[in-house]
Amino acid sequence: MKIKTFLKESREELQHVNWPTRNEAIRLTTIVIGISVGLAAFLGLFDYGFSALLKVLIAR
Repeated sequence: MKIKTFLKESREELQHVNWPTRNEAIRLTTIVIGISVGLAAFLGLFDYGFSALLKVLIAR
């Protein structure tokens, strides 16, 4: 009986959700992917720079 009540209440709550439109979802997904790629490139450049610096310091 608890499962039935849970499912009924869950369905009622999902009807109150303000779902984004298709265009909003695409726009927000593009923003998230863009920020992720930008952050990955930024961290990759720092990693490459620190690795090169470490190689120079160890080679001395």
